[in-house]
Amino acid sequence: MSTIRVAALQMRSGENPQDNLATFEALVREAAGKGAAYVQSPEMTGILVRGREKLAERVYAQSDDPLVRRAGELARELSLFVHLGSTAIALEGGKVANRSFLFGPNGALIATYDKIHMFDVDLDHGESWRESATYEPGTRAVVAALPFARLGLAVCYDLRFPQLFRAQALAGAEVLTVPAAFTRQTGEAHWHVLIRARAIENGAWVIAAAQGGLHEDGRETFGHSLVVDPWGRVIAEADHDEPTVIVADIHPAASAEARRKIPNLKNARDFTVNEVVYEQTGPEEVMP
Repeated sequence: MSTIRVAALQMRSGENPQDNLATFEALVREAAGKGAAYVQSPEMTGILVRGREKLAERVYAQSDDPLVRRAGELARELSLFVHLGSTAIALEGGKVANRSFLFGPNGALIATYDKIHMFDVDLDHGESWRESATYEPGTRAVVAALPFARLGLAVCYDLRFPQLFRAQALAGAEVLTVPAAFTRQTGEAHWHVLIRARAIENGAWVIAAAQGGLHEDGRETFGHSLVVDPWGRVIAEADHDEPTVIVADIHPAASAEARRKIPNLKNARDFTVNEVVYEQTGPEEVMP
């Protein structure tokens, strides 16, 4: 069974894009030094900052973004697949895309993906987020056919929408990706179980590079970057929230083996949901 060494970069991105770029490059080089052929960085690699105005001062159009340009250059220089998990990209009209970039070993851009599901939530302890106020949601799922596997692209909150990953698996994806900046509160409760569930229910590898720790803008993210196999086993983890690189040797063919054992992708059936309303017609129906 052929293998490929993959790496997930755990970061603590701040408000200065140049500093984040320098950290990204150092971690990519570290991953390459460990033999990785595919490297994934977390959501919002380029900048993590609160406030639309502050963000607008620090984002670039895709064609001008130094991080995007450098990611392609590093892919070519180090001859590996560089998956820039996501960064903020300025769009016309004042909104921003939360966009992933996948580069090949020749430095060419293979695919982009804009995060579909916006993190509009109200958590405990007054923690509230409204991504849709700043970001333009994507409208298309993406599966990239690479030499070693078909790779499904997703970002962070997408993890809570299993239909996206099921669609990618049905399109042939053997590896699913979830670069993320999960909050500490939600990460402690749900990160591991959701990542493992997406792997198990789709018979697919999941690679999830994460942000971790206390950031300059005051937010806290969970860390715990993961690589999970198609049987739901954690085969690599950063068991903390500090910046680091984790690597794992994955066997894309293990996806087919898991799907052979439990062929739920094939066994799924269409169904309807019927609502049945109970109506009490008289006192005689009340149990004693």
